[in-house]
Amino acid sequence: MAVAAAFDDPRFEPLAAKELKDLELEISVLTPMARLKNTDEIEIGKHGLYIKKGFSSGLLLPQVAAEYGWDPITFLEETCRKAGLPRNAWKEKNTEIYIFSADIF
Repeated sequence: MAVAAAFDDPRFEPLAAKELKDLELEISVLTPMARLKNTDEIEIGKHGLYIKKGFSSGLLLPQVAAEYGWDPITFLEETCRKAGLPRNAWKEKNTEIYIFSADIF
């Protein structure tokens, strides 16, 4: 998963060799996921999102939305994007959305 994050995430440029010396390791231990019932449940900085539709899925950690200053709707759209889905796929009935928290080390 770390290799994919460094080199295969379509939202970012791949990691360059000259950046290796500046890397910091962060480990996030996720809590059990709960099905999202309403977008009002999403607390930026507290909740991460996992979106699944068909064979596509994407996960963004709680700190991502806070670091980028996203609101809950943008967070949902960006999680869809990470899953390779259209940005508004979170609105479709057959899309599963889960929230979770994380302990970060």
